[in-house]
Amino acid sequence: MSVHAVTREQAVRRATYASVVGTTIEWYDFFLYGTAAALVFPHLFFPGGDNFAGIIAAFGTQFVGFVARPVGAAIFGHYGDRIGRKTTLMVTLFLMAFGTVLIGVLPTYQVIGVWAPILLTVLRIIQGIGVGGEWGGSVLIAMEWGHKERRGLSASWPQMGVPLGLVLSTGLVRLTSGVTGADFSAWGWRVPFLLSIILVGVGLFVRLRVVESPEFEEVRIQDKVVRVPLLEAIRRQPKEILLTALVRTSEQAPFYLFITFVITYTTKQLKFNSDAILVDTLIAAALGLISIPVFGRLSDRFGRKLIYGIGVVLTALYAFPYFGLMNTGNALFIGIAVVVSLIFHDIQYGPQAALIAESFDADIRYTGAGLGYQLASVIAGGPAPLIAAALLAGTGSSVPISIYIIICAAVSMAALLLLPSRRTAGAAAPAARSHKSMRHA
Repeated sequence: MSVHAVTREQAVRRATYASVVGTTIEWYDFFLYGTAAALVFPHLFFPGGDNFAGIIAAFGTQFVGFVARPVGAAIFGHYGDRIGRKTTLMVTLFLMAFGTVLIGVLPTYQVIGVWAPILLTVLRIIQGIGVGGEWGGSVLIAMEWGHKERRGLSASWPQMGVPLGLVLSTGLVRLTSGVTGADFSAWGWRVPFLLSIILVGVGLFVRLRVVESPEFEEVRIQDKVVRVPLLEAIRRQPKEILLTALVRTSEQAPFYLFITFVITYTTKQLKFNSDAILVDTLIAAALGLISIPVFGRLSDRFGRKLIYGIGVVLTALYAFPYFGLMNTGNALFIGIAVVVSLIFHDIQYGPQAALIAESFDADIRYTGAGLGYQLASVIAGGPAPLIAAALLAGTGSSVPISIYIIICAAVSMAALLLLPSRRTAGAAAPAARSHKSMRHA
């Protein structure tokens, strides 16, 4: 669709809807695996050995998906910076759904033996590549269409795909487990994976109506499209790539402890009901639909670094109280622990997209922002459940895990202080001016 066929207001709305719907589907697929890895994958795909061995093996394949995310960011960042955000986002959506649906029909270890975990790992890699290329494009299509004084809010909309995806995946697992009962481990777990095919149809329809980002159009008009965006991003802004990865440590690592490892901890260590913890996670994720855009907007007013830094400090301070509440074994206190943990996460996640995207020039922004964001998956998010499970297995205590969370916060604060403060106008201003008269074109 031509950029001149719709008004600017329509284009902004379509970009926002498409970014939210797309990231919701992508994160639904990604989180679904994490929940299944905690509940059923250990004995379906990694039988034998002690209980924690199967859990660590299941989280290991989850980690593989995180390792694949920077690869996806590099691949799709290349095309996103060369041919545009819109086309690239169509491919990432399809790729993610492809991996998820095939997991839903994958035979278990009891049927095909060692090929089951091997194929599961391959499909997890496909998921990781898809979600790795998704984030940068979704954030940019929303932020670059948004008003330059409200970029924190604009970029926070696609971030809502995380709580929405978590609500959908956790809710469907909870519903399916309730309906199928004892058969959930046998076949019921497959249903949420197969339903992804319906969601992707909705996502593709919405994204077909998106108008290309005005800032990318400006780069293309000025003939500033970079030949090899990955090499150019590494050459021109290596510091920003590294620091934006490290700044996510306090958000990324604790988050996967709060939504994935918590299921293992409460069910295996505390003998708590898995359905109850899924409901707690569902409530906490739903609150993110409010808190994420609120903190994104606050970053427009008070600054990205200030709001983000507050979230980092609160996460560190919460490390011991979090497990203190968990260890009571009381359902109410466990629910409070889960809800508060994700609020502190959202303080960082709301302004995070704009903080990272604004750190890069428009012609390499898809690649640079995507790499910085997704590298955190390898150094923080992916290893977190593995590290926590190993610490728990080795010590039988939550204390080392709390110390691990505090270390993550310290790394993030150091990176945040070193990250150059920058609001990228670049092509934004002329691009915005060129589209103000869109309705009259």
